[in-house]
Amino acid sequence: METAFDREKHIYKSEAFEEIIKDTIRFFNGTPVHTLPPSVRFHGTGVYAIYYIGKNEYYKEIYEQNRLEFHQPIYVGKAVPGGWRQARDTKIGSTTYELFGRLREHGKSVNQAKNLDQADFSCCFMILEDGANHLIGTVEAALIRYYKPIWNTKIDRFGNYDPDSGRYNQAKSEWDIIHPGRPWADKCVGQSSTIDEVEEKAAE
Repeated sequence: METAFDREKHIYKSEAFEEIIKDTIRFFNGTPVHTLPPSVRFHGTGVYAIYYIGKNEYYKEIYEQNRLEFHQPIYVGKAVPGGWRQARDTKIGSTTYELFGRLREHGKSVNQAKNLDQADFSCCFMILEDGANHLIGTVEAALIRYYKPIWNTKIDRFGNYDPDSGRYNQAKSEWDIIHPGRPWADKCVGQSSTIDEVEEKAAE
């Protein structure tokens, strides 16, 4: 027999969990800033932020916030262990390079963009390994909610991969419309936003 529904019995609450997330953000904000990508290859998974200090007209306010000290990321992302999305067991403590690899891919993307300069970008990151890698998605989401980076919230899909030849029927991303240059993006033939529409979102 079905019991009467009581929503309160389904709500998980934990002050300890909230404090853990706050502690991870405090730690993240104290990590050193590096070039994009960092000059030294390192292993690990975790969460990262990318900062912009260039003078592109779309990001004047971000430049003003970051020109003396890094305050406002332009993008926040994560690098998870292999098999993470399929809930497969991961090799805890293994020497894999997902986090460095993601930062290297992002450096390549901004380098290919015709109106961005890779030298204007920096990054910071937090390595989450062993049992802490289960917090990667939660910490990433918390940082996005806190900072609301424009490439996460307004101009989407900076973190896209080449969709490969079988999926070029999708639309070109807003990021590739406002920052053209990634060769594979020009192969996407789906109905896309116009440059005016994306510029309006950037102006917000």
